[in-house]
Amino acid sequence: MGGSKIAPETVRHGLTVAKPKDPVNGGYIFDGWYTDKTYRTPYNFATPLTQDTTIYAKWFLIVLVSMGSSIIYTPIYLKNVFYEPLMQGLGCTNADLGALLSCYAIVAVITYLPAGIIADKVRMRTLSWVGFGATAVLTFIYAMLPSIQMLYVVFVGYGITSILIWWGTRFKIVRLCCSEDDYASKIGVSYSIYGAAGLIVGLINTAIISAVADASQGIQVLLVFLGALIALLAVLSFIFVPDFKGEIDKNAKLFSLSEVVTAIKHPGVIWACLAYFFVYLVYMGVTYTTPFMTTCFAAPVAIVSVVGLIRTYGIGLIAGPAAGIFADKLKSPSKSILIFFAASVIVLAAFMIMPREASMVIPIAVLVVVLGFVTYGAFSIGSSPLTEAKVPMSIFGTASGLLSVIGFLPDTFVHTWFGGLIDAQGADAFNTIFIALVVFAVLGCFCLVMTRRAMKKNAAKAESAN
Repeated sequence: MGGSKIAPETVRHGLTVAKPKDPVNGGYIFDGWYTDKTYRTPYNFATPLTQDTTIYAKWFLIVLVSMGSSIIYTPIYLKNVFYEPLMQGLGCTNADLGALLSCYAIVAVITYLPAGIIADKVRMRTLSWVGFGATAVLTFIYAMLPSIQMLYVVFVGYGITSILIWWGTRFKIVRLCCSEDDYASKIGVSYSIYGAAGLIVGLINTAIISAVADASQGIQVLLVFLGALIALLAVLSFIFVPDFKGEIDKNAKLFSLSEVVTAIKHPGVIWACLAYFFVYLVYMGVTYTTPFMTTCFAAPVAIVSVVGLIRTYGIGLIAGPAAGIFADKLKSPSKSILIFFAASVIVLAAFMIMPREASMVIPIAVLVVVLGFVTYGAFSIGSSPLTEAKVPMSIFGTASGLLSVIGFLPDTFVHTWFGGLIDAQGADAFNTIFIALVVFAVLGCFCLVMTRRAMKKNAAKAESAN
């Protein structure tokens, strides 16, 4: 798969070879030496050599796909960071902004499961570059600031390009490059890179918004920049994403209902999907801390934008790996998610009792970041219970699609619901929002407990059968 060249070595019969310096390859993270091209058997450098031997470097294709998973969704979720500038630039209401996201989400929910199935049938390379390329085209149309009706068309298109085509690549590529036991930590690292990319791009976006006085022009320049960046990712994907050996079964049917049924019946999968629903619901609800700071604490737009960037992306540099490491220590991703998610209840309760005064801007900003940490941590490893439940690789894409269908349902209603509440009630809406999020967090904890119960029953059943 390329990278810096490693010179061949000659050693005497029966002696060992020294471990070479780790090779370097942009866009990849080196993940060890292996005895075969399928990367299944790690090479032991303490083994005496008795014949000509070739060892293979395994590249963990994580940087490109993780950066891509952050940047491809940035135009769609601009409101999470640039709520007020976007609303001004588009000339729309809170409800309009929420409706655009709901429109996208409806298409996404319809296509998540097909996307997972497609990820099991089509090469990652093809899905990656086509998804990026088509999304870039839509972003350039978005940059023209068309009518609200045309924006609905753009957001429907985003649902097809970023979900149906591209969505399945991230989880599948990560899973192709690691074992079941490593998945939680690897997906945590992936979300750390996701956060780093989002933070860097977000800071550039902030600079653009700050430099351009007119809100409409600022949003236009920002979207043109994002469109060009996503187009670049399409080119890089075409060049660097490899054809993984065994990634698809050439003899398999394009669609098999039995695979969907098998995924649904697998112990713990449905409870994991329901848990992900509540995890994502709270995670998305946290984005409304942005108008909360502006409306209730008169926080300056610059401060709100920076806090929003840290909460949305920057915190991921720590939260994603922390959640993954924590999951490894506990030997249970579901338990790690449960602990992170339970902590969110405490922070949400604090929001409701804090005095809403301008002098509290700094303390509330700190709490927003803390809430971002615990919810991001839970969300970042939210797919890990699938590996904990021992979902086979043959249906992993399908199971991931099922997880997404159920898990991302909140996008279809939460933005319109919360946006409408703010339009109707103003500052009073936030108590309603935070109470709802506490209830959802408690329900999420219950589903995680049931997920763990189902997996334990299955493990005990398998052990007794053996």
